[in-house]
Amino acid sequence: MARSKELVPGVGRFSRSGVFAKRALYKGQKKTDKPAAETPPEYIEKTIGGEKNGGKRLVPTSKAPRFYPAEDVRKPKKSRKAPQTSSLRSSITPGTVLILLAGRYRGKRVVFLKQLTSGLLLVTGPYKINGVPLRRVNQAYVIATSTRVDISGVSLDEKFNDSYFAKPSTKGSKSAEEEFFEEGKPKAKEAFPESKASDQKTIDGAVITAIKGTENLGKYLKASWGLSKGQFPHQLVF
Repeated sequence: MARSKELVPGVGRFSRSGVFAKRALYKGQKKTDKPAAETPPEYIEKTIGGEKNGGKRLVPTSKAPRFYPAEDVRKPKKSRKAPQTSSLRSSITPGTVLILLAGRYRGKRVVFLKQLTSGLLLVTGPYKINGVPLRRVNQAYVIATSTRVDISGVSLDEKFNDSYFAKPSTKGSKSAEEEFFEEGKPKAKEAFPESKASDQKTIDGAVITAIKGTENLGKYLKASWGLSKGQFPHQLVF
């Protein structure tokens, strides 16, 4: 009896790989421990006689194919553009008060500190005044106001970069059994790193000192921003 019966003339019940697996032919194949042969170089340098021939030439090791491929093989186009940091708007300078237009803290006023390598803006509320911590925001989603805060006394270390805000990589995923028994149980909230909390207090302390030097500036930063009926942002002066 054939292992693969013909359903119709010329068409078997199992494919070639299916019959191969049924016969377990892969078990009889021998595995060799010999290392794979090294690929020969594409070109070999040969010495050529004659005064006007240059002395040496690179000669291909394999002959070119006689025929062109039937279909053109598409090659990905190499981009010559290198990613660069986006230029900062002229209205945004260190100490400028910005209005956030998107994200969790939209409508809040923040103080701009510096631009990071990625082009994002490093801002702070400060946290003690309006609850906005050190964050990175895109300048496309902020409105620059004419209000300035003197942050010359704020020292920003080099550690405040994009990697400072990167999330820690999670170790191996949990098994399905652990996830099944954890359903319905409240997940324990990870504690905020003490180092970042101390960094927040250090920077905010210097910023708040500068804010106290201007009357009602703290109340201005604490108040949220929004549009009333009939107001349009392009008609307002910030």
